Amino acid sequence: MAGSADSTRSSFLEGLEEVSAAVESGAGLPAVVRAASRALEASVVVLDTASSVLAVACQSSEDERAVIAGERGSETVELRVADQPVGQLRMRSWDEPAEPALLRMVTTLIGLEADRARAPGRAAEEAVGDFLADLLGRRMTDRDNIVARAAELGCDLREGAAVIVVRARPAGPEEGDWRARVLTLAERGARAVERSSLAASVAYGPPRPSGHGETRSARGERQLVVLVPGKGEETARRVAQAVLAELEAGLTGYHLTVALSRPTGDPADLHRAGGEALLAANVAGARGDTFLSFEETGSYRLLLPAMSEDPRELERFQQETVAPLVDYDVQYETELVRTLETFLDADGSVAKTAERLFTHRHTIRYRLDRVRELTGLDVGSTDGRERLSLGLKAMRVLGIAAPGGPADEAGLVAGRTPRDAG
Repeated sequence: MAGSADSTRSSFLEGLEEVSAAVESGAGLPAVVRAASRALEASVVVLDTASSVLAVACQSSEDERAVIAGERGSETVELRVADQPVGQLRMRSWDEPAEPALLRMVTTLIGLEADRARAPGRAAEEAVGDFLADLLGRRMTDRDNIVARAAELGCDLREGAAVIVVRARPAGPEEGDWRARVLTLAERGARAVERSSLAASVAYGPPRPSGHGETRSARGERQLVVLVPGKGEETARRVAQAVLAELEAGLTGYHLTVALSRPTGDPADLHRAGGEALLAANVAGARGDTFLSFEETGSYRLLLPAMSEDPRELERFQQETVAPLVDYDVQYETELVRTLETFLDADGSVAKTAERLFTHRHTIRYRLDRVRELTGLDVGSTDGRERLSLGLKAMRVLGIAAPGGPADEAGLVAGRTPRDAG
């Protein structure tokens, strides 16, 4: 028994020493993973937080596929450094499972090596994110400074650029850092068309105070932004479509939105292009569109100055018109907002509204009466319809989700008081 224990201890130490030596020698992550595979007596695959493969030590390509897919007894261990996830180790033992203590030490060493390998790329990501945040947040207004900082990142903005806002939301729970994967896919799609495109997740948009009935707003939150250099409208649209195609191919079960600004020839005006892309993204999200350019937003374009320069007036108008309907729908699980939207889209026809909503005409009339009681605006008058229509547009431009969004998804609790109120 003593001899067996000594042999196990010796094997443990030899395996750990081999992995440690690979780390200390600076041989790189692939060499460290090969040493780990021998120490653990297992096939090993290391992925980053975006699920991209960083290093492989498997017995065959079929073995690699099975390990990545989690088949044949494979297991997954999260790699963390200072409590921050840096990736995953996926492994399948060849015979007996590895000693827990050895596995813990080896995964710690691999996590440190993966984090070190990512350091240059992470620094570049941070530089791009800082640049885009400064550019869109109007903290840079000097054209020469903008062009110089972009050139340091390998992007030529002398002829201007266009801005794309990308949004992806999983329909259900997701493991790992899915946001990093979305960024990787968006960047890959953009650079397939324009290699010097820049992409980053940035806090963008003027902050909006939270209030009752404002279920979700994209403004003031992090936005995935892609900057496409050049003044060509065709190139910018091709990049946007390539981004969408890459996201659709690489993600399953996600709600996607890709919004495109007009190209601007002056780099100092790129904050306006950012506002256009943000407005288009908000409108697309409210309408359920997957792709929308600013030029396709119609009359919403007239609200861009209010959203970009001083959104408070737009917020006040929304509060004075349709906000009571949003509050009522959230509290009582009714469909006043949807009914109003459908009624206005149906040119004020109760019969067409009832047909589109598969609801009796008496119910539609009852709901429209409730709209009048809550807002003080009568859909039967021209002024009432115009004010309510603008209120709905303001809600969409501000990025305020209508009831029936994320709060209605399975597994989420909205804290409503259900009543049958029409």
